[in-house]
Amino acid sequence: MSATREAAAEEASPEKTPSRKNPLSKFSVQVVIGLVAGVALGFVAVGIGTGADGEPNWLTATLSEIGGAYVNLLKLLVVPLVVTAVISSIARLREVANAARLAVQTLVWFGITALASVVVGLAVGLVSGPWLTAGVSGEGAAEPSRVGSWWAFLAGLVPSNIFGLEVGLRGSAEAGFTANPSFNVLQIIVLSIAFGVAALKVGEKAAGFIEFTESALAVVQKVLWWVIRLAPIGTAALIGRAIATYGWNSLASLGTFAIAIYVGLLLVWVIVYPVILRAHGLSVLQFYKNVWPVTTLGFVTRSSMGVLPVTEQVTERNMGVPRSYASFAVPLGSTTKMDGCAAIYPAIAAIFVAQFYGVELGITHYLLIAFVSVLGSAATAGTTGATVMLTLTLSTVGLPLEGVGLLIAVDAILDMGRTALNVTGQALVPTIVAKREGILDEDVYNSNPEFEGVKI
Repeated sequence: MSATREAAAEEASPEKTPSRKNPLSKFSVQVVIGLVAGVALGFVAVGIGTGADGEPNWLTATLSEIGGAYVNLLKLLVVPLVVTAVISSIARLREVANAARLAVQTLVWFGITALASVVVGLAVGLVSGPWLTAGVSGEGAAEPSRVGSWWAFLAGLVPSNIFGLEVGLRGSAEAGFTANPSFNVLQIIVLSIAFGVAALKVGEKAAGFIEFTESALAVVQKVLWWVIRLAPIGTAALIGRAIATYGWNSLASLGTFAIAIYVGLLLVWVIVYPVILRAHGLSVLQFYKNVWPVTTLGFVTRSSMGVLPVTEQVTERNMGVPRSYASFAVPLGSTTKMDGCAAIYPAIAAIFVAQFYGVELGITHYLLIAFVSVLGSAATAGTTGATVMLTLTLSTVGLPLEGVGLLIAVDAILDMGRTALNVTGQALVPTIVAKREGILDEDVYNSNPEFEGVKI
């Protein structure tokens, strides 16, 4: 055998040791580095202090600009993502047997898991009640600029224009006004559902429209994946800005409240979800291996809609849920299934606000909190964080909305954990429903996925 052939044979040999991949090239490692860097930068920014006129220092301003730019990139893709994902998901229901039954079961399990989560939140709030407001002063009390209400929610279901756009004015008569455009995701969802149902009813004539929508969805998902890859940088900036803006004193004063929220989130993660999984004969450990990519991305991006493509791929490729069903359930869950933001957080926060203002809550109040949590999640569709849901809960129960201002200092830190639980639940429900209906591919579910295999 010639030297050339020997070299070729050695290169093709399966026993040849493969080159080791640089661990820093792994996205999960990059995200952890971003988290650590953000905390360090926040420390440095706090140490630098503010300017003589109280203006943020250069580092805080830089972190704010970078963090804001990353959030804007995620928001930029929300509208095309919602429109294409919802229309495509409804159109794909024609491929699913018992589509109506699957849709009803999905909504029922959204409600069951939300109710279980709010019960956990109330329990944690009651147990930690004596210490919740320790060290908190009333200086930060202020009504939020955005308030949720049932009438606003119902009115918001009626689209005002084809794009769901809203334009407000910002500024003053002296300095001048500037237009501040925004979009109402709830209206966009309603419009998208209408177009999706219409496409189903039209039949073959809508084939070109559906094909175009699915192609557009693939393109939007690819661009969104590029944005998601910037998560380590965005995370470092957002965490650093939160620490620099509010400082450790604010965090310390609300430490008990923050701990209570994370305890509630953890209890749902390690008790509620595992009980549901075991009741359906599914491995708990395997579920968390499967869902881990989207849980970590939800934690760092703080956006259920932003990680929607990853949630859908994890649900299909790691969980074994049929694409025809996952493409309907996951987009729906990304806007209405929020166990962290709409169940645990408002339950504990309501107890916090009631205790701070000396309002005694009774059984009726707790039932109202549970009612709002189970039925009101859709009112938060497309909003950042959980402010709208919290104000909706407080106003329904009759608590002062000024209490929201007391919690702003730790909202960014809490929102990371809330979103991580949200997206985990958004993958859980389709898996459970698919198992109940006998359409779950358990061979796929019980495999050992790698994050690098989840690509868009």
